[in-house]
Amino acid sequence: MHIPDGYLSPSTCAVAFLIAAPFWWVAQKRVQSLLHTRLVPLLAVVSAFCFVIMMFNLPLPGGTTGHAVGMAVAAIVLGPWAAILAVSMALFIQAVFFGDGGITALGANCLNMAIVGPLAAYGLYRLIAAGSAITARRRVVAATVAGYCAINIAALLAAVEFGIQPLLFTDAAGAPLYAPYPLAVAVPAMLLGHLTFAGLAEAVVTGGIVAYLQKANPDLLRATAAGDAPAPARLSGWRPVRSLWLGMAMVMILSPLGLLAAGTAWGEWGAADFHDAGARAGITRASGNIAPPPGVPAGMMRLQALWSAPMPAYAPSFMQNARLGYVLSAIMGSGMILLAFYLLARLKRTAAWRPQSGQR
Repeated sequence: MHIPDGYLSPSTCAVAFLIAAPFWWVAQKRVQSLLHTRLVPLLAVVSAFCFVIMMFNLPLPGGTTGHAVGMAVAAIVLGPWAAILAVSMALFIQAVFFGDGGITALGANCLNMAIVGPLAAYGLYRLIAAGSAITARRRVVAATVAGYCAINIAALLAAVEFGIQPLLFTDAAGAPLYAPYPLAVAVPAMLLGHLTFAGLAEAVVTGGIVAYLQKANPDLLRATAAGDAPAPARLSGWRPVRSLWLGMAMVMILSPLGLLAAGTAWGEWGAADFHDAGARAGITRASGNIAPPPGVPAGMMRLQALWSAPMPAYAPSFMQNARLGYVLSAIMGSGMILLAFYLLARLKRTAAWRPQSGQR
């Protein structure tokens, strides 16, 4: 579901950024109190979880791959506004350092997976779980349904963004400049995989984590039980989330399982795939047996050359072993997220201290 550079026109990317920007602004305003406190480790571990869980690729119908996102877990544990920042940070690190999702398409990817997805998950979870106790089974059901629906809503948005490109942006000969498949192909191709395996993965992950937290750390569920207020103060600092980071370490170690799924996610093909006979056959199978254009769309070719990630495909160049490189990428990405939230908290504290220090 990570839209690469070149699949959306610059104007589509700009519109997505403009739609996403107010949500980011409100989110950082609403979450300022969290960044002023010692709750930063909780924000960081949830964001890191989203980063790593997206590395677990699953085989989907049609020979493509997909993954869970963790958007519903973030919304349930942090509340909707903090979840927007947490998932956006994970997507930013993925795009800039690992080439998973495009730089130009970052606004669209965040709109789909970090804004609409978490907001939908939060609303559904609160609606279904309303009035139930923290340990009630209904909360597990609510989380499962919220996760399944949220990722499919996000996938539908991505499919629409893909599908409108050949309708709006073509060259003089009528050839698509960006994503080549119309809505009639893009929507079923995207939703087929997400209504089945990827959606079920998000549902199982979300429901399973909520069931675990009900027994192991129910305080993490209290913030969204009564609204989107910050998590309880007793969850601040490193000690309460230490077990979560230990769990994250286990997930990182298992991350090479994501390499087992063969194929490429629908709509994430590279420019070279349009010239490779085997790759073209795979694209055709995954797109309702409709062949892609004979050459690389001109706009796609231009935009895909804009940015080269230092560690594309989670494969650091200095690592010869793909599995170890994948684990190292998970560790490095999580470390970058932790550092980013730490720096944001320092900046917030500095900005809050300066006006007061100037008072007499």
